[in-house]
Amino acid sequence: MKECNTTCPYCGVGCGVRAEVEGAKVIKVVGDGDHPANAGRLCVKGTALAETLGDEGRLLHPQLAGERVSWNHAIDTIATKIRQTIETHGPESIAMYLSGQLLSEDYYVANKLMKGFLGSANVDTNSRLCMSSAVAAHKRAFGEDIVPCTYADLDTCDLLVMVGSNAAWTHPVVYQRIVAAKKDNPDKRIVVIDPRRTATCDIADLHLQIKPGSDAYVFSGLLNHLQNNSAIDEEYVARHTRGLPDTLAAIGDLDMDTVAESCGLDPIELNRFYSWYANTDRTVTMFSQGVKQSATGTDKCNAIINCHLATGRIGKSGAGPFSITGQPNAMGGREVGGLANQLAAHMDFSPAEIDRVQRFWEAPDMIDAPGLKAVDLFQAAADGKIKFLWIMATNPAVSLPDSDMVKRALERCEFVVVSDCTEQTDTATHADLLLPAAPWGEKDGTVTNSERVISRQRKLVAPTGEARPDWQIITDVAQRLGLKQYFDYPNPAAVFREHAALSGFENEGSRAFDIGALAQLSDEEYANMEPIRWPVRTNDDDSEPLADGRFYTADGRAKIVPLVPELPQAQNDITVNTGRLRDQWHSMTRTGRVPRLSQHRDFFSISVNPEDAAKAGLVEGDLAQLENSLGMVRGLVMLDPGIARGQSFIPIHWSEQFSTLGKVSQLIPAVTDPVSGQPQSKFSCANIAAVPVACWGMVFSKDPLQAEGIDYWSRIAVKGGYLTIIADGRSPARVAEFLKQALADKKQSVSAYSDAEHGDLREVSSNNGRISHALFLHPDRNALPLRAWLSTLADQTPGWELLAGFSSERPDTGKMICSCWEVGETEIVTAIAAGASSVEALGDALKCGTQCGSCIPELKAILYSEDEQIRNAG
Repeated sequence: MKECNTTCPYCGVGCGVRAEVEGAKVIKVVGDGDHPANAGRLCVKGTALAETLGDEGRLLHPQLAGERVSWNHAIDTIATKIRQTIETHGPESIAMYLSGQLLSEDYYVANKLMKGFLGSANVDTNSRLCMSSAVAAHKRAFGEDIVPCTYADLDTCDLLVMVGSNAAWTHPVVYQRIVAAKKDNPDKRIVVIDPRRTATCDIADLHLQIKPGSDAYVFSGLLNHLQNNSAIDEEYVARHTRGLPDTLAAIGDLDMDTVAESCGLDPIELNRFYSWYANTDRTVTMFSQGVKQSATGTDKCNAIINCHLATGRIGKSGAGPFSITGQPNAMGGREVGGLANQLAAHMDFSPAEIDRVQRFWEAPDMIDAPGLKAVDLFQAAADGKIKFLWIMATNPAVSLPDSDMVKRALERCEFVVVSDCTEQTDTATHADLLLPAAPWGEKDGTVTNSERVISRQRKLVAPTGEARPDWQIITDVAQRLGLKQYFDYPNPAAVFREHAALSGFENEGSRAFDIGALAQLSDEEYANMEPIRWPVRTNDDDSEPLADGRFYTADGRAKIVPLVPELPQAQNDITVNTGRLRDQWHSMTRTGRVPRLSQHRDFFSISVNPEDAAKAGLVEGDLAQLENSLGMVRGLVMLDPGIARGQSFIPIHWSEQFSTLGKVSQLIPAVTDPVSGQPQSKFSCANIAAVPVACWGMVFSKDPLQAEGIDYWSRIAVKGGYLTIIADGRSPARVAEFLKQALADKKQSVSAYSDAEHGDLREVSSNNGRISHALFLHPDRNALPLRAWLSTLADQTPGWELLAGFSSERPDTGKMICSCWEVGETEIVTAIAAGASSVEALGDALKCGTQCGSCIPELKAILYSEDEQIRNAG
């Protein structure tokens, strides 16, 4: 057995992990106690990393038109297609779409090939969807894309404002750091600004439940309040900024009452927030997707930054605007130029910068203007302008807005290459050529987290099948195109050295991003590189950016950006908000394989306010649909009083691989921010309606059930197979007949039971004494077996007894609350009844809340609910 330190591949926190490897298998993953990002703590997704590995569902070999081909043939095909496409249609007809899941070395080589040697700037990334508005706002205000905070600022600040961030679920390790900091400093105040009451509100001293999209009103009004109450740092503004008078003039009519009315807030609560901010020097504003994923996201980010600049709360301990990223290498992608509107090493498209990069690369076909951003890139493909498209490590058919448009783009594009580790995704089904890419644990490289710390992701085991790392695939294509002298990389360390050298090339302090001191690392030093925060300059001046009040603009001053806030307009019954769940990641190609990660929230559901549900004739667990002019989603109703009237919440994770009509992107129009190009993924409108159901079903199957044609189905992984819930408007008998083909197995032995009068149908099939599938259909969902029992079927003996046995099943553990230790709500309530009266006591009794801590808000809610029931009973 050996241990290896590496970095988690999930969110932008960038947690260090320690993997235990035995032979060719990762058997355990724990937190790295020496890593600065997490000091040993991991969320449940991180602790389950070892369970996501293996060859199940993996893409093992290159496939051309569905047939296995050699790597040599695949590389030759790509090179030939690129040459032909450029010769026939010009370089602007080719494009790459990359991912924050790539390593910086992968990103760098792809960016260099496209922008320096193929003459196309049409290379963008799915990070466009999560942080590009922050990038644009940083550049407008600071002159460069600089995040001026670190996680330590969350510890030392006296006021933390969390905007559009459910960090308790999306960045659990950072959230638990905040919890610990508040415990150490009870005077620390926390304000959460969010349209939903989320788990993050558990530690909030104040929750401002604003109308969706009204963030810029709150902060523009705050700037006015600061001016009117003498809370502007006049000296800092005079010495280090420009633009404040124009900005104040643009928002002069936003008084307290106007802001409160526009945002749907109580003026007293709004005034409390403004007063706290005005009187607290050490203030951090941490903002995430709820702010950035907007048609006015850049303005919203600048409205936040404006307040920090006007008060001088930036570039010092415990103060600053802190954009926290969604993906593990969203920051690294920005550093190497992975966005279509930037060059490498934080350079843009000025003539001097184009010339600098061209000389460094010795590039013969250097681009001279930005390319198409993500949504525009796929729209161009749908319009027939993009002829060759290479997609790496992402699933745009699920994640991009207006998924029907994306599907048209993939179908119309003449040649689509998809590099991925998973064979079946919504995007991969449209590929002409599939390339098996090495995922986390099978390749080497670096990532940069939200606080600018560069960490190593290390190869733990040999690639599965014929998988190759992305940098190598791209390098092979470049060499096949005759560019070997420019792409002669023997390993990722060589790529990193070149990336680092470019960052320092003719820099001399003109750019904050500078890791030139790392350009001479040997292969051994690269292999052993410890986490390090940039800048890492050759002159040993590694001071924090902006600490001296000097910005990276032409005059060295920050710009306070004038803006006029806007509100999105609702057009249907329900506004749709989207986001992540606690235990899942992106389109679930990794986390969807782990049974315990599907227990906290299992089947695809739509969360709505109880009053809206009642108005539509819906109760908890009913089947509902949300529909607008773009499309429709169907899901089980989940009542959530933390959602305001007229709003809904839909998780982003479901794809056609896990549910029918579960892609929320089918409801999201392709509206983007005019500055950043980031889509408005957090806001759409739809009508809600009940869906009549004549048959409910539960199916356990050894293999994934292909349930196309059913009105609603959703699938999760369980031990030894999959569990699929079914809802349909046809009778159980007709649904059973419809499913007959999907469940057929010539080698199986079948036992069946049917009560036609009551519509009760049950069927169990086995193969060599093991259950192949177990089917239960009934008009009443409550008459079906519970998930807890169905999840044990892989270990049970098939036969007649099984068909009748679920009525005497073991007690249900209830909704899963703690995924780390698999503790259900029923167990928690029982422990409370036995005397556990605190989160700590529950942890002592059941271990819940003692690992990643992300279940603690729910534990508190159950404790409160049980205590309230006792009080009411008394």
